[in-house]
Amino acid sequence: MKGTYVEYVLEELKKEQIGAPIYTGKIAGKMEKAFNLGPKAAAAAAAVAFKRILDGKSMPDLRFYQKGIYYRTMKTPFGERGIDKEQLIADKYLLPDIGYETGPSILHRMGLTTQMPRGRLLATNVAKNCIRADKRLGILVRPPKVEVTAENKAYLKTLDVLDMMKRAPVDEKHPYLVVAGHIEKHKLRYDVLLSLAGHYYNRRTVLELARTASAGGIRI
Repeated sequence: MKGTYVEYVLEELKKEQIGAPIYTGKIAGKMEKAFNLGPKAAAAAAAVAFKRILDGKSMPDLRFYQKGIYYRTMKTPFGERGIDKEQLIADKYLLPDIGYETGPSILHRMGLTTQMPRGRLLATNVAKNCIRADKRLGILVRPPKVEVTAENKAYLKTLDVLDMMKRAPVDEKHPYLVVAGHIEKHKLRYDVLLSLAGHYYNRRTVLELARTASAGGIRI
């Protein structure tokens, strides 16, 4: 038995992990099938059900984050547990294969610099025209050089590193060996890197790729 809209949503909420973002749009999609509703009717029904559950306190651990997003909480020694912001970031900017992390944090993660980055930068298809801040999530986002796909994501991330080599505080003694090792580890192809670099990056990046290939004993 499906029961009422509120009862249905309550059962769906019970399946959610503490802290995980809960999107009313996703539950509305399930309600379309469960109750044979149209998209607009399902969205309205889900919105009303969430409000009634929140106002009526039939699920005391449910919290509102922002329009269309809720989460379940629990008490900890440090207060209530908040929403999982890493999952929010991934859902909004990275998944499925629409973006990747770039900037100084990647240089640090690869071992090219010992300096800790101040913030995080994402290249994502969601960003348009220029770099901007998502203050609520504490990150910067920018458009990628070319639309990110599952096939080119690892290549673009590597080329971004090469693009930053001369401008970033790289203190590794043999940076090209490090990048060459990264390329080998992730089984990236130099011909694909060269093609993308030639089409979407500048001449400096192509030269940095050539130096990396030489360090790795590869001719391109």
